[in-house]
Amino acid sequence: MCTAITYRTDNFYFGRTLDSELSYNERVTVTPRKFRFEFTNGRKLNSHYAIIGMAYVCENYPLYFDAMNEKGLCMAGLNFVGNAFFGKEKENKDNVAVYEFIPWILSQCGSVQEARYLLEKINLTDTPFSNDLPTAQLHWMLSDKTQSVTVECMKDGLHIHDNPVGVLTNNPPFPYQMHNLNNYMQLSSAQPVSNFSADIDFQLYSRGMGALGLPGDLSSQSRFVRSAFVKMNSVSDNDEESSVNQFFHILGSVDQQKGCCTVGDKYEITLYTSCMNADKGIYYYTTYTNHGINAVDIHNEDLDSDILKSYNLNKEEKIYFHGVV
Repeated sequence: MCTAITYRTDNFYFGRTLDSELSYNERVTVTPRKFRFEFTNGRKLNSHYAIIGMAYVCENYPLYFDAMNEKGLCMAGLNFVGNAFFGKEKENKDNVAVYEFIPWILSQCGSVQEARYLLEKINLTDTPFSNDLPTAQLHWMLSDKTQSVTVECMKDGLHIHDNPVGVLTNNPPFPYQMHNLNNYMQLSSAQPVSNFSADIDFQLYSRGMGALGLPGDLSSQSRFVRSAFVKMNSVSDNDEESSVNQFFHILGSVDQQKGCCTVGDKYEITLYTSCMNADKGIYYYTTYTNHGINAVDIHNEDLDSDILKSYNLNKEEKIYFHGVV
């Protein structure tokens, strides 16, 4: 289970949580401009936009969970189990396997508008990466500084939904998530005012009663409401440190703590949280065991190389003691 959001101050930010009971040996990975992509539809790209994001690198291929390219286009894939449907190849379509969908879009498109053109011709297939890595059931959020869309491939076809809130979680399908927001239109960051009855003397018994009624459970539907409300009522300064700090606080509202969500004999946790400054090309992240913010700047890399560059995640928590020399 995962949550993705956008955020805007002086710069545009995009990121997500990856919630799972298993680590995928994910690493911050830079795909430079001349890395050779050979897609399952036969298309070969020897030159393309550079990409940075979180990926599992397998057989020298970046299987991205989330990423942005050097033009500021961002994309993340989130679980959509039970609703996602991917079929076989079709004639007169760009047949693209699910695992290569993020590279297909980010290597060629500089904006959501350009991506829409490719999406009109695409057919997402169930071709697995390997026998050990079957096709994941996903849907995606695709964003730039001007707009966001949600892409969902279901049995009745490929759907591209405008995403005015810049939020995505998991099931149910995106139109239902947006419709459910109607049930929370009364939410306010202000102290509540009684509309219940004039015959009852309601008491504000505490400070901090703003957002009374905001759902707090870990279901994807509740996380959608909670992250949308927190994001759209969030206030921060416009500088980089304040913006990045606030971004992580927003996604902190949907963190999954070990012990609260059991999956068999394991526990689902927020393995990592990402924040991308799409204007500057900086990929920030934290992990479950390291709350310090780590960063990789795509512009510090050799973007004209043809070799993937990956960084192991810094998972070691550092505690600073005051008064210690």
